[in-house]
Amino acid sequence: MIRDIDDFRALDPFFRIIEQGLQDLADGEHFFDLLADDVVFDFVITVPDYPRHIVGRSELIELYRGYGSTFFLDRCHDLRVHRSEATSTVVLEYACQGRVVATGHPYSNRYISVVTLKDRKVSYWRDYLDPLRVFAALEGTEVESQT
Repeated sequence: MIRDIDDFRALDPFFRIIEQGLQDLADGEHFFDLLADDVVFDFVITVPDYPRHIVGRSELIELYRGYGSTFFLDRCHDLRVHRSEATSTVVLEYACQGRVVATGHPYSNRYISVVTLKDRKVSYWRDYLDPLRVFAALEGTEVESQT
């Protein structure tokens, strides 16, 4: 349950780019509204100690509630949308930039999210990111720039 939307302010750019990518494909005003109650999220390539499998919108809300204690996103951009009507699948490619909350170190990453829609809601989500970029941001080291 969302008690205070400000708990998720650090993710606002992410929410907006996903809403943009799923515009006219899924129903809902806010990112969380786009999700089916029983949505399944699989974080296929991620970092240690981060859940790899989440079932349910409420579980995802609780997972994302803590995001702002580690990272704050300033922007998400470079959206590419690939849609397959035959499989009700949408592939979203995008990039995000922000900072580590505790240190101010810069953070940037590229993501691929494979989204399955059912009844105009997100029913399944597979997420991929570069975990080395997460480590580099947390450690304050540089990683080769992304193209």
